[in-house]
Amino acid sequence: MTMFWMICALLLVVALLFVLVPLWRSSTKTGYVQRDAANLDIFRDQIAEMDADLRNGLLTPELYEQGKRELQGRLLEEVKEPTGAAQIAVRNPHKALALALVILLPLLAVGVYWKVGNQKVFQPQAQNSGAGFATARSEGALKELEAKVEKNPQDTGSLQQLARTYVEQERFAEAAKTYNELTKLLPNDANLWADFADALAMAGGQNLAGHPTLLINKALELDPNNPKALALAGSAAMGRNEYSVAIQHWEKLLKLIAPETEDAKMIAGAVQQARMVLAQGGQPSAAQPPAQMETSPSVAGKERITGTVTLSDALKAKANPNDMVFILARAAEGPRMPLAVVRKQVKDLPFEFTLDDSMSVSPQMKLSKFDSVVLVARVTSSGDPMPHPGDLEGGSGPLKPGSSGVKLSIDKVK
Repeated sequence: MTMFWMICALLLVVALLFVLVPLWRSSTKTGYVQRDAANLDIFRDQIAEMDADLRNGLLTPELYEQGKRELQGRLLEEVKEPTGAAQIAVRNPHKALALALVILLPLLAVGVYWKVGNQKVFQPQAQNSGAGFATARSEGALKELEAKVEKNPQDTGSLQQLARTYVEQERFAEAAKTYNELTKLLPNDANLWADFADALAMAGGQNLAGHPTLLINKALELDPNNPKALALAGSAAMGRNEYSVAIQHWEKLLKLIAPETEDAKMIAGAVQQARMVLAQGGQPSAAQPPAQMETSPSVAGKERITGTVTLSDALKAKANPNDMVFILARAAEGPRMPLAVVRKQVKDLPFEFTLDDSMSVSPQMKLSKFDSVVLVARVTSSGDPMPHPGDLEGGSGPLKPGSSGVKLSIDKVK
């Protein structure tokens, strides 16, 4: 940010110099110089006429000398410098304009940028975000990383790398334990508290209630605009049936992310779903009445979708064996929030998957509540199911819950 403002200030100074130097050098004496030049031309013309009259005998030498002296006297009176009082009374307006521009132009430039520019690029980032640390890509590298952390438990960079590696390998309990140590060393890092809450919830069967919610609140206390904490807080509120609270968190999140991204579309869909439920008195809408939705596990399997996911040969070189693979279902029309999610790794491909209500992200967003869904399979090194540039992806057309034998091919780069 400091470099940005330094460059802007330099460019503004250069622009001001182009305008101010000519204005400052201009003088009120310009008018006097032009008038004096005109008087001198008139004097020369009159002297030339008198010289011609003298040669032609129209003037005597005495009259010629007398007329010449009179002309010289008038000329001296005309070209005499203005008095000091006159110079003080007639100030240079160009210099006054230059001084005004020195003040007004920087203020105007900053004001216009603050009005139409993007200040989000200046929002402070957490000092030790885990996104900046690569994960261990092999079992040997993981062992070395664990040994490094054991030797130096205060190495926050290695701890974050280890925590992210555990998350990618779905070792959520160990990831939560590592994040617990990190929050002791970096208690003011909101990102770490949000990651801690996420790992702990995943270790507890994707349940954000209880301790994960306390961790989310801590993250928001440190940074009320932390995107991950806001997203988790909204999901936690949905799980408590506090739909207005969920909407509040997610709408705040929407103001912090670019509106055209997949993240924004997904969050907007979740807000839409929460509003629909809230409009119906807090009861989720579904084709079936609530009594039929609370079915036994054997009946609840009707919403199950099964199939196989593969990675195309053309993209195998672009994927690391330890990259995460997410298979998720979302509504074909309406909210883009995932209804069910399965995590695997590239080294597990190809594999058979099953999606059902037990894998739902929110109690109010289940496969069984939608007549038509689409499936997405995504390979990512980010460790989360949100889409990112460079992810490998494949998808299906609209499917009915209960479909089986679905073939998913990850065959394009996002």
